[in-house]
Amino acid sequence: MSIIEKLASSLNRKDEVINQELAKEIVLTKNKKAVKELIENLSNKKAIQNDCIKVLYEVGEQESKLIADYVNEFVEQLNSKNNRLQWGAMIALGTITNERPKEIYAQLPTIINAADKGSVITKDHAVNILIKLCAVEDYTDSAFTLLIEQLLKSPTNQLPMYAERTVPVVNEKNKAVFVKTLISRLDEIEKETKRKRIEKVINKITN
Repeated sequence: MSIIEKLASSLNRKDEVINQELAKEIVLTKNKKAVKELIENLSNKKAIQNDCIKVLYEVGEQESKLIADYVNEFVEQLNSKNNRLQWGAMIALGTITNERPKEIYAQLPTIINAADKGSVITKDHAVNILIKLCAVEDYTDSAFTLLIEQLLKSPTNQLPMYAERTVPVVNEKNKAVFVKTLISRLDEIEKETKRKRIEKVINKITN
């Protein structure tokens, strides 16, 4: 039985449980052949594409090494007209950033471009990728600069979450620009709860 026959759409299932269970099975058996088949079917019909990317990023979240060889294949999907495939590929790239920082860093122009044009989920996971790269010494400065650009133009709804996630990679060198960036956006935030979250981050960094 091929891996495609085990996907939710092949079994006429509308829920994600089948795909999640399939990902667990692939991880437990370290089934690289199944991963390869899923990658090859990212160009199949839409329902199959959606299932394949779901299983792949679920595998990546549990055992990133199993999908780490496919950076280029995931990057290709960032330009897909299928939104599910686009943001699913961004999640997958996020799961393998620590495994393949050099290759992911080289693809940042495409990743940032997809984030700027894409859905909220696409943006969220692009920001996660930048934060992970900030923790890699060779890329700290340039990745943080790109992260600041995202903080300057991110939707106000997302900004508190991005700010909170950035805190672990803030250091003495980049602290001032981070705080300045957050302060510059405070007046834009209408919801008091979200503004307080930003203020809490600023206080944490400055005190």
